[in-house]
Order: sequence, then structure tokens, then C-alpha cells
Amino acid sequence: MSAPLILSFDTSAAHVAAALLSGETLVALKVEEMKRGQAERLMPMLEEVLAEAGKQFADLDAIGVGIGPGNFTGIRISVSAARGLALGLGIPAVGVNSFDAIEASLEYPAAPVIPGPRGQGYIWPKGETPYLATQDELIDMMEDGALATPKADSLVEQIARLAAQRYQNNPARPAPLYIKPADAAPPKDPAPVILP
Repeated sequence: MSAPLILSFDTSAAHVAAALLSGETLVALKVEEMKRGQAERLMPMLEEVLAEAGKQFADLDAIGVGIGPGNFTGIRISVSAARGLALGLGIPAVGVNSFDAIEASLEYPAAPVIPGPRGQGYIWPKGETPYLATQDELIDMMEDGALATPKADSLVEQIARLAAQRYQNNPARPAPLYIKPADAAPPKDPAPVILP
């Protein structure tokens, strides 16, 4: 039996990142920093990562996807792509939150923090609900102990590794992890009328 082949990707921040994992071996990894254009770049990047390893989408056993928290639109891009690919390929897609991915890569005790808007950070204290911490709260936490923030390459690799561990026992479709509502302004146009 061959090692499971897991394709993972993440667009929850100002990057597009993809990794291909075969068993325990990281076969390919690609990261591009970008603030806009993740939706247009994601699928070509996935094809490039697969081609680098001489693989095709049909060879995959599962997909791992970063579900956030982070950029509202970026999370939706990845999650919808993962759901579509999983449905089309008939394989599972596993959502992995950034907190778990950061913790999996830590070599020292630290609290995972995902950068948020305006100098804030998303945190998830043990046994509590995740929330968006203010800059002052983050400074206080730094005085009490170490904080760890994600790097895109490590994040997407850990998403693949955690998806490899979870895909056989994870029937749920990936869903975005939103901690706060989107910053978008409400639409000015009236809602469409739905006819009976």
C-alpha cells in the first residue's frame, strides 16, 4: 500500500501557500506573498505543486485546507476550492485551523497568535472561546510568556500533516473559522425580490 498523498493549501493571510505530502515526506512546497489575487493564483499553484512531484489531482487521497482565522475573503477562497475539489475527486477535505497548525510546529511552549487587523491578533486561550485581542492585550501576553505567529511555509506544511492524521476519521466538510464578522460595509442596494 502506498503512502497517502495529501495536498494542502492556505490563503488565510497575504499569501497563497500549497504543500504536497506523501506519507511523512514533504514532496513539494510553494509560497507566494500577495495581498490580492489569491483566487486567480490558487488553482495554477496547486497544478504546479502536483506537476513538480509528477502527480495529478486523481492521485490524491485527501485535501487539507487552512480554515483560518484570518482574512475573510481569503478563507472563503480556500474553503470553497477544497470543497469543490473534494466533491469532484471523491476524496475527503479536512479543515485545519491555524491555531492547531502553529501548535504542531512549535518546539517551545508558546501561545499561537494569528495577526489580525490594525495590530490586533486572534488568540484561542485553552478552554476558552477564540477572540480578537487588542494590541495592548498582546503586549501584556508577551510579558507573561512567548507568543508564536505563523509563517506561511510552516503553516501549510502542518495543515498537510494534520490532514494526513485526520482525513480517515473526519466526515465533516471544512468550514471557515470566523472569529469576527467581515469588515465589509452592508450593501446599499435593496435585496432582490424572490418571486413565488
